[in-house]
This record gives sequence, structure tokens and C-alpha cells, in this order.
Amino acid sequence: MSRIHIYDPSLCCSSGVCGEEVDPALVDARAMIAAAQEEGIEITRHNPSTAPLDFAQEPAIAKLLETKGTQALPAVVVDGTLVQYGSYPTISQVRAWNRDGADANATETPAASRQCRCGGASCC
Repeated sequence: MSRIHIYDPSLCCSSGVCGEEVDPALVDARAMIAAAQEEGIEITRHNPSTAPLDFAQEPAIAKLLETKGTQALPAVVVDGTLVQYGSYPTISQVRAWNRDGADANATETPAASRQCRCGGASCC
């Protein structure tokens, strides 16, 4: 079984249900993580607001942030290898990484908005 880590952008909440606007990407990510965990797949999430050292201590993330900046988040690291950045993974991707490990190159999927994931006045 692989170690799968998701490095989130700064979030005011992990559910996506905060502020006046709901970020569907966060809601989908939370559902994907719940489904993966029900299948026995372990996923660890890291939020820079609550665990900033996690980002500096993971070499793949530190390099990504140095070269692409925080707009590259969210990012996924599997067994120490950056496998995706710019969007949350699908359940199919997570299953494949869990089964096969990190055998893919980093991919970027542009996100519409990367500044604040929660929206509204109570944002981050």
C-alpha cells in the first residue's frame, strides 16, 4: 500500500462548506477521500494554515512551491514522488496510486480560482 499525501492550499475549512459560497472542488475532494478511506486507502491531508512545516519538510512540495508557487496547490505526493498538482485527484487516480505506487509524472490541471477556496466574507 502506498503513502498518499494531499497538500491543500490555505483553507478556512476542509469541507468546502464555509462562507457564503461552496467550492465544489473541495466538496468533491472530501467525498473522494471518504470513499478512499472506506476502501482502506490511507490519505493524509496537509493544510498550510495548521501544519506549515509539512510543506517545508516534504522535498517534492518544497521544490514545487519554489518553482510554481502556492497557485500549484493542491498537490499530491505518493511515496515521496510528486504525481499531480493544480487539482484534486479522482478516486480512480487514488486507487491506481494505492495499487501501483507513484509511476506517473506530475500533471497540472489549471484551477479556475486559487486564491481562496471558501468564498464569502468569512474566507481564510
